Amino acid sequence: MKLASLKQGRDGRLIVVSRDLKSAVEVPHIAGTLQQALDLWAETEPKLQDVYQQLNQQSSDLAGVFEFRPQDCASPLPRAYQWADGSAYVNHVELVRKARNSEVPDSFWTDPLMYQGGSDSFIGPCDDIALGSEEWGIDFEAEIAVVTDDVPMGVPEDQAAKHIQLLMLVNDVSLRGLIPAELAKGFGFFQSKPSSSFSPVAVTPDELGPAWENSKVHLPLNVDYNRQPFGRANAGQDMTFNFARLVSHAAHTRPLSAGTIIGSGTVSNKQNTEHGSAISDGGVGYSCIAEVRMIETINTGAAKTSFMHFGDQVHIEMLDSDGQSIFGAIDQTVVEYKGHQS
Repeated sequence: MKLASLKQGRDGRLIVVSRDLKSAVEVPHIAGTLQQALDLWAETEPKLQDVYQQLNQQSSDLAGVFEFRPQDCASPLPRAYQWADGSAYVNHVELVRKARNSEVPDSFWTDPLMYQGGSDSFIGPCDDIALGSEEWGIDFEAEIAVVTDDVPMGVPEDQAAKHIQLLMLVNDVSLRGLIPAELAKGFGFFQSKPSSSFSPVAVTPDELGPAWENSKVHLPLNVDYNRQPFGRANAGQDMTFNFARLVSHAAHTRPLSAGTIIGSGTVSNKQNTEHGSAISDGGVGYSCIAEVRMIETINTGAAKTSFMHFGDQVHIEMLDSDGQSIFGAIDQTVVEYKGHQS
């Protein structure tokens, strides 16, 4: 099943989207918003599935069908009770450490990293990313995220998977120039992690078929930067901690409310960094600019690739085995924020 939220108010208007992402229908008789649906998921999920099947079959009994347009969408959850982002691809962390001539602590391979991000103002999947300065070191991070139903505190990993109800793609926008000073304070990210954005559509795990295995998505995550291929890392490879583990980790000392979003962190595959990992060099590329800069630093002693400038574009998408878009695309341009208009 595929679900999305049209832009309306703070929490959007829930729609069911066809498998081919061409048509959609509103379902106010089931739930007005995705959060409302998740709050009563055991009750609403079968009803939404029934509408989804009718939509895919182009049933004449289904009224109000309209053309699906990603640009009309907010993120599937325009705001959420919780957004926690992990760092499941320790290869990414290892490159960060190697570029600084330091080692990854052994605990990083057994205990997930995770931070709690701002979840009150996500950016729409086709909306501009408005930021105040290029000097902040603007970067994209292509990731995958899951959305849970209510998760009890202390849920073990082997039971956490059943609480994963939806998946989305993520652009976890990062301000690399602000991160070092902020982390040096010892309190974690805040200003360096502005609003994130998510794919137009959230999908139930069954939509991935055999690509959803062991709570991982075994498909390439496609990233184009300024209309050029930039990343094709496979999200199922080199994922140290699967989503069941990340959900269990997040719920270790607290319950998670329905609608909690848990991110994977930057998708990253191990590559031959000595001879180049770019797609043009035969590698699978990268899911963020920072990783390119790390490899440049490791190989030459200095980073050469700049972070994003105003006008730069990023496109994040995942295709199924038939080449069809699963989630729709995150397609965004960085623009200068002109300040609050009273």
